[in-house]
Amino acid sequence: MIPGVGDVNARKLISYCGGAEAVFREKKKALLKIPGIGESTVNSIVSQNVLIRAEEEIAFIEKYKIKTLFFTDKDYPRRLKHCIDSPVMLYYKGNADLNSDKIISMVGTRRASDYGKEICSKIIEDLSLLKVFVVSGLAYGIDVKAHQAALQFGLETVGVLAHGLDRIYPYSHKAMAEKMINSGGLITDFLSKTNPDRENFPKRNRIIAGLADALIVVESAIKGGALITANIANSYDRDVFAVPGKVTDKWSEGCNFLIKTNKAALIQSAEDVVLMMQWQEKAKGSSIQKKLFEELTPDEELVLNVLKEKDEVSVDYIVLSSQFSNSKIAALLLNLEFKGLVKSLPGKMYKAL
Repeated sequence: MIPGVGDVNARKLISYCGGAEAVFREKKKALLKIPGIGESTVNSIVSQNVLIRAEEEIAFIEKYKIKTLFFTDKDYPRRLKHCIDSPVMLYYKGNADLNSDKIISMVGTRRASDYGKEICSKIIEDLSLLKVFVVSGLAYGIDVKAHQAALQFGLETVGVLAHGLDRIYPYSHKAMAEKMINSGGLITDFLSKTNPDRENFPKRNRIIAGLADALIVVESAIKGGALITANIANSYDRDVFAVPGKVTDKWSEGCNFLIKTNKAALIQSAEDVVLMMQWQEKAKGSSIQKKLFEELTPDEELVLNVLKEKDEVSVDYIVLSSQFSNSKIAALLLNLEFKGLVKSLPGKMYKAL
């Protein structure tokens, strides 16, 4: 709340002083010795004018049973903690574990087409078999569709807000937000009484990017929030995926640009996400394999059954057992490998996953 103190300087002050309370007890002379902390900022700290407003916020937090997550708390999202500009404080209304095993963020245009919504829903439906946690921004279009699909398929989902928890924007998503509180939640780094001003949305996008293992972009113009989020995710070394679209489609320009410039990997399905995130090993033995890869050809099924006979199988053994040619077996093994069902080993050996 102190002018001149953002998330980076807040960490610096707390680190030098030994704690949040210690910052306010420190002498002006000592504060001025901290690198990067100027005199105007120090004067604001010493004056302690922000404490009255802070007391008001505490009263709001207690009244509405909001969970506060300070960056040193054990429940603070561990993925976000490692981002240089992550919020020092988060305000959370919900019941989900923000440190879930597998988390994706999904964003896109507010003017989503039926095709975009369908793709969004299908990806989440298939990922539901892995109990993936879904993050988005509760905005119109792809964002709200992602939340809706997550709830529909039994997944926890969190909406990251560009304002305080005393309101919902857009208001038409209030009913959706209330459902999410019981199966995920709402999170923000903004105080109550903060309006959803335009400049707040790029700031909240860093939380959308930082909370997740991977970001999926479904439909986006060449400029806008989705591309900002993708760039932030890249800066955080997150995996970024984009669904391609027609080259003549305005709302696919952003996705196509991310793919073209190697800022996002092209995906067409949940299967692609599972393979690139190497989640198929974690899903071994579950229904995810059957669901995502159920459309095997009879020849692929035959080869897979041969591989399951032993821990490791040679190409020659597969040819002999299947009576297929070497070239056909090579093509079938490659397809099965792409689908995450087969692993290639040294010495022309293969194993079923």
